[in-house]
Amino acid sequence: MVKVAMIAGGLALLALGGCASIGGTGAPATPAETISYSVGPCFGFCPVYSVEVTPDGTVRYTGERHTAVLGGKELIGQTGAHKAMLKALAPYRPATGQTADTECEQQVSDLQHYRIVWKAADGTETVLQHNQGCRSPRNDELNKVLQGLPAKLGIADWAKSEHRPGVSRG
Repeated sequence: MVKVAMIAGGLALLALGGCASIGGTGAPATPAETISYSVGPCFGFCPVYSVEVTPDGTVRYTGERHTAVLGGKELIGQTGAHKAMLKALAPYRPATGQTADTECEQQVSDLQHYRIVWKAADGTETVLQHNQGCRSPRNDELNKVLQGLPAKLGIADWAKSEHRPGVSRG
């Protein structure tokens, strides 16, 4: 009977190991990682866009919906932007190679979803998925960091919300 309980407990731990969630202090990023994030739709007219920042300071922006600039734009030589992004997101970075979701204490519906990816030179991806409505003190701080990224990266004017007549929300 004890063997059965030990085996069942071990299997439960293995099953839970595949469901990573973010906690702790974050894993160290390397300066050679490319960092990208994408912002998904909300119920209203929230801007939907993606950004990639390379170690050499290239910022690639793609506006998809409800942004001042639709389509692609690029900034070159923004090395400070890469360093700022590494530093700002460091406390939230999952362990290398892991995909994690932020933990919720309370959930508010209809808000934007963020997908943040740290990509190593060898192609290894570390991913944090965050719903802006996933509330906790830690997530409220992450929301502030994410809302400040467009200004830090020099894309605030491109990514700002813009409603166009005839374009549906979401």
